[in-house]
Amino acid sequence: MNEHANGRNDFGLGAAASFFVWPFLAAAAAGDMLAAQAGQMARLFSPLHPDEERPPKLDWSAPNHVVLALSTMDLRDFSSARDGVPTLVCAPFSLHGASIADLAPGHSLVEALARHGCPRVYVTDWRSATPDMRQFTIDTYLADLNVAVDEIGAPVDLVGLCQGGWLALVYAARFPDKVRKLVLAGAPVDTEAAESPLSVAAHAVPLALLDEVARLGDGRVLGQRSVDLGAATLLTGDAAATLQLQPEEYAQQECVQERFRRWSAATVDLPGAFYHQTVQWLFKENRLAQGRFPALGRRIDLAEMRQPMFLLAARDDEIVPPAQLLALQGLVRTSDIQTMTEPGGHLSLYLGARTLQGAWARIARWLAQDSST
Repeated sequence: MNEHANGRNDFGLGAAASFFVWPFLAAAAAGDMLAAQAGQMARLFSPLHPDEERPPKLDWSAPNHVVLALSTMDLRDFSSARDGVPTLVCAPFSLHGASIADLAPGHSLVEALARHGCPRVYVTDWRSATPDMRQFTIDTYLADLNVAVDEIGAPVDLVGLCQGGWLALVYAARFPDKVRKLVLAGAPVDTEAAESPLSVAAHAVPLALLDEVARLGDGRVLGQRSVDLGAATLLTGDAAATLQLQPEEYAQQECVQERFRRWSAATVDLPGAFYHQTVQWLFKENRLAQGRFPALGRRIDLAEMRQPMFLLAARDDEIVPPAQLLALQGLVRTSDIQTMTEPGGHLSLYLGARTLQGAWARIARWLAQDSST
């Protein structure tokens, strides 16, 4: 089935849209009624009632173990070898779990990297925010990411996915000697390079509304409330297109589609302070592309970056248009920057069988190459 057949959005659109910004995306849709509806909308994000059960977190597919437990994440080790440059996957920190990097056999980024030349793979398994994490900022996550890199052993190859992509980019710019190569997939960098529902909504909605949403969530943006708000309009159920299954595989791969639905149903909560900074600095003010993004006491200037980079975009990405990522080519000075634009939507970049077998196999081989060759 075509991902956009008959005017329908694929299953991934609802899941991806609720990834990070459903509160202000939905609010923007209110248009002129925003002021009148703001209070009512914010109440939708009040804390969950004790009787409301959260869908269980999806378990990981490949064998792994936690090597470091930090305030923001569990650092998971999927390695099959002790030698070689480590590859650290900076998973999305949005409204769904990091297990998107390892959904199922044939639909696992971790598996694809390991199979094609990266035997030392680690993943940031971000924690759902509790009320005592409400004041965690972007710097909090960068600091823990730095601890994780030191634990693994720098330099690392850093792979950033979606919202984990811009975080990985900022980290690589802040600590250039700790990142050998950088891969970004479906990551917003220059949010003014092309319009998206997220960038349009970010400019339309006042930060005060987002802060009210966080206040009513005990200082957090609640993932389950965000999904509840978006599900009625965008979730249509076509997991097969996102997973890039062939029609003859639908019945055989029903268990994979069910795992995808379970992943989509389970959510994580975001600290209000982190959410506020991200919306303001990345989407409203486009600071990263303009060289004005602060990170652990320094201003990030992408023009100073020299690491080899690989940029992977999705042609039909409904969340991060390719131009928002590929604009990075004009913002850095590295002499080695590779790009690919794959057919499919946003989540297919990380879960699609065809993309994993093709683009990610190529990326893994590129990572396995010595930078000096």
